[in-house]
Amino acid sequence: MSDFAARLLAWFDLHGRHDLPWQHPRTPYRVWVAEVMLQQTRVRTAIGYFDAFLTRFPEPAVLAAAPLDAVLAVWSGLGYYARARNLHRAAQIVVRDHGGELPERIESLARLPGVGRSTAGAILAQAHGQRHPILDGNARRVLARHAAVAGDPAAPAVQRRLWELSAERLPQARLADYTQALMDLGAGVCIRARPSCAGCPLRDDCLALAQERVHELPTPRTPRSRPLRRTAMLLARDATGRVLLQRRPPTGVWPDLWSLPEGADIAALAGAVPVVLDRCARTRIRHQFTHFTLEIDVHRACAVAGVEPVGDADSRWFTPDAARALGLPQPVRRLLDEVHGHGAQADRPQIDGHGGQGHRLPCAAQNHMVRRFAQPETGT
Repeated sequence: MSDFAARLLAWFDLHGRHDLPWQHPRTPYRVWVAEVMLQQTRVRTAIGYFDAFLTRFPEPAVLAAAPLDAVLAVWSGLGYYARARNLHRAAQIVVRDHGGELPERIESLARLPGVGRSTAGAILAQAHGQRHPILDGNARRVLARHAAVAGDPAAPAVQRRLWELSAERLPQARLADYTQALMDLGAGVCIRARPSCAGCPLRDDCLALAQERVHELPTPRTPRSRPLRRTAMLLARDATGRVLLQRRPPTGVWPDLWSLPEGADIAALAGAVPVVLDRCARTRIRHQFTHFTLEIDVHRACAVAGVEPVGDADSRWFTPDAARALGLPQPVRRLLDEVHGHGAQADRPQIDGHGGQGHRLPCAAQNHMVRRFAQPETGT
């Protein structure tokens, strides 16, 4: 065993995470779901979603057989929904081509949608004790600092060097613990800002520490400006409190999720349903994506009494409970929770068949909603 690995494992035995839900038991499926969730999510956030996901989809065959809407509903709020779609597609491949069990060869496992070399290595190391390197964000940071590897981590030459370092430092035994230890060290000690070098088991020969370059490595990417995009959505309800939702296209923002009808011409959108706009009630939501900020003006409306509202396979009216069971974008889910939380009959606008307007949501309520959702949110 290398000295690097020995020191890391000794630290892990005392300070590592030993009670994560996917560690008990460390089955390939459980580790796979966890590793995909952790690609863009912190451990403390992923744990609750992991438990719910495994309760609903306890094995690949159940996940493969489930409708995509059910998968996206359990994932809703975790963001980066391509991960959920990839899990669903990969489970179907596992059932069709691998007898319902994740392949144990890294080449086959890495080819599954959303897996790749590092995730495949982490799964096989933790579930089967196989000797494979990983290079997730935490491992990349530890290795780049320990060996003082400068340059854009996404550049091919830097990637090759980091993979070499990751493979060279692998121990011959305790691969599951070592893999978790490397991730734990990057997540809790060798963090991006203000790393705890004094408590690091690798500090004695860390080149970045010796050269006083810890805060320079890994070389940060040049920050890009985050442009502001604007759109409008229609929050339409009927007299019974059902809300109109539309399935989004399979590409673009929030693919395949159910969301509020969206369009630049909100009056035309309302007329097509048909519903009547409440001019007083409008909510502005600001939602942060990785590469841009989305500002949404949500216009409230209500269905015309006595007129059957438009609906089809991708445009349907849902009760509050049915809507909550769908895969919804995070800001839409929060908005609907707020609306339905105040959804007593007195708060529902009523419109008669001649266009006369009944009860409106007061402007004071509208202003409350704007204040509540004015702060930026994260995730997609």
